[in-house]
Amino acid sequence: MDMKVYFKEDGDILRGFVEGEIDAYTAPQLREGLDAAEVTEGTQIEVDLTHVNYIDSTGLGVFVAFYKRVQREGGDVRLVGLSERIQRLFEITGLSELMNIQGEKKVELS
Repeated sequence: MDMKVYFKEDGDILRGFVEGEIDAYTAPQLREGLDAAEVTEGTQIEVDLTHVNYIDSTGLGVFVAFYKRVQREGGDVRLVGLSERIQRLFEITGLSELMNIQGEKKVELS
């Protein structure tokens, strides 16, 4: 499965986008993509996982390492657009207590 990681500056926020499946095979590509993000004191990073349909423990480990690096360098990171299934994985592992995560945006019908 193919996976893509890219970043765009949007005002004061560095927006990252991850697409595809994250597993032991694609985790090195994810790590490389996240490591490319320039982080300095006060950097605000938002990583959009809307188009991630699978993540395993290797992928979770990459996000934890990225989170720790950003915190160590004085920045802040938030994961957004997590599907209910992926958000549940972060909750079960306790990572939702450590990291700032936000699930999919719900559209309310009137």
